[in-house]
Amino acid sequence: MHIVVNISKQGKKIFSSTLLRESYREGGKTKKRTIANLSHCTDEEIAAMRLALKHKKNLGELGEIELKHSRSVGATWTIYQVAKRLGIEAVLGDSLDGKMALWQVIARVIKQGSRLSSVRIAEDYSAGDVLGIRDGFTEDHLYRNLRWISEHQAGLEDQLWFKRKGSKAGLFLYDVTSSYLEGDKNELAEYGYNRDKKKGKKQIVIGLLCDDTGKPLSIEVFRGNTSDVETLGSQIKKAAQRFGCDHATFVGDKGMIKQAGIETLATHGFHYITTITKPQIEGLIKTGMIQLGLFENELCEVIDDTIRYVLRRNPFRADEMAQCRQEKKASIQKIIAKKNLYLTEHPAAKESVAVDAIEDRIEAYRLASWLSIEVVDRQIILKEAEAGLTEMSKLDGCYVMKTDLPANVAKETIHDRYKDLAEVEWAFRTCKTGLLELRPIFAQTEESTRGHAFIVMLAYMIVQKLRQAWKDFDLTVEEGIDRLANVSMCEIWVNGAYSASKIATPKPDLQRLLDPLGITIPQTLPRLGAKIVTRKKLQSQRKDQ
Repeated sequence: MHIVVNISKQGKKIFSSTLLRESYREGGKTKKRTIANLSHCTDEEIAAMRLALKHKKNLGELGEIELKHSRSVGATWTIYQVAKRLGIEAVLGDSLDGKMALWQVIARVIKQGSRLSSVRIAEDYSAGDVLGIRDGFTEDHLYRNLRWISEHQAGLEDQLWFKRKGSKAGLFLYDVTSSYLEGDKNELAEYGYNRDKKKGKKQIVIGLLCDDTGKPLSIEVFRGNTSDVETLGSQIKKAAQRFGCDHATFVGDKGMIKQAGIETLATHGFHYITTITKPQIEGLIKTGMIQLGLFENELCEVIDDTIRYVLRRNPFRADEMAQCRQEKKASIQKIIAKKNLYLTEHPAAKESVAVDAIEDRIEAYRLASWLSIEVVDRQIILKEAEAGLTEMSKLDGCYVMKTDLPANVAKETIHDRYKDLAEVEWAFRTCKTGLLELRPIFAQTEESTRGHAFIVMLAYMIVQKLRQAWKDFDLTVEEGIDRLANVSMCEIWVNGAYSASKIATPKPDLQRLLDPLGITIPQTLPRLGAKIVTRKKLQSQRKDQ
């Protein structure tokens, strides 16, 4: 085994490559083959390898050799390669801001937290060496980087769109969520409809626009008091002006696409797919436009001029709703049993207090048209109105999709595209309370908040790719990343001085995670030595000093 340097000349340009080669015999002839390309190694690393090969029969001649366990490489390298294939690295660019933004995306996938935590793990996870960062940075640089991301977000999203789609036509899935905030210093924080059920907390509203496969295209942060309907206009403008779509269809739920939004879509030549509310369904039944008998497991379609209604009754959902009502009834019966026991044991207790408590619960469960109570000899009795139950349950599992798509689009396609909204809901779960943890938001300015949300969106694109690649494995994306983090670098020190680094070969169970992605862990990485440190110390550390 030996190292050779090949030099070639093409015109005025001179090219050089350094190769690790070995000689072997085959059929009585001596042949040579290349084991590795060492062109990316530093002069010091190549010199160390030459020295090791020269003394390979007796490494003791080199002096005192020490192997030191160094930084984790596997998780960072894997996520970095996925980011490259998704085009994230290319659109962020190779400037320091671009590389810091990419590290923020990778750090969000590896370990969620603040900009401070992203800096703390950078050294342990080889951020500088994997991403080719030669200049150091602190958490202050990352917060400024969030503003850089916010300023360039529109252009970055446009590049991702054209890299992925390359077409002016499209179907867009759009939904919104909210995220509550601790404190009130965020510039976008307002009180609004809180989906997190956190009373007294200000929030921000987040809209996520995805393509027809559920891959994120754009994320936008609104003030916390912005209604769902108000967010739709800017998404339509993105599709028409930034993405250059001549024909597109927006898919959104009944709280999103209402009459004003439908009219805006029409002015751009766009179509929509949405659902209608239960009162609207009952209104159509009263006018005779649709009949209860049309709700079956199979899809049914009713056309009213240019509007198409696609009807279905989901038997599984109907059973769930019926079971839920029975569970609520059982809960009320338990309360009644407790109240009756109390009234029996306390003769002075007022019946009206117990009655009010039970009626409040019935009202809260929205079962007043079916359940009621009466008092007989200081005992509360639950009464059921069968007619009320029939009326209440007549639309169990029923839903109606509404669209203005032309007749050549099959009703099955309309149904399936609306169901694709589940991909956006999955994205919100992953980004908010799952792996990526959008919250807590350690940002106060409008620009930093928007930059943070965009980082989370890019991280979700990577998680989505990993989830698809590992779908046949019995593990979560988080577990896969944790396992790959065990692939680390080993440093070789000779006579107390650093000589070279070598990355451990992944074990078979770890290689199994890399194979579906087509990723190979390199044998070594250049040691760039970027100084990535935190300015802020942990509270316990400050007390010790």
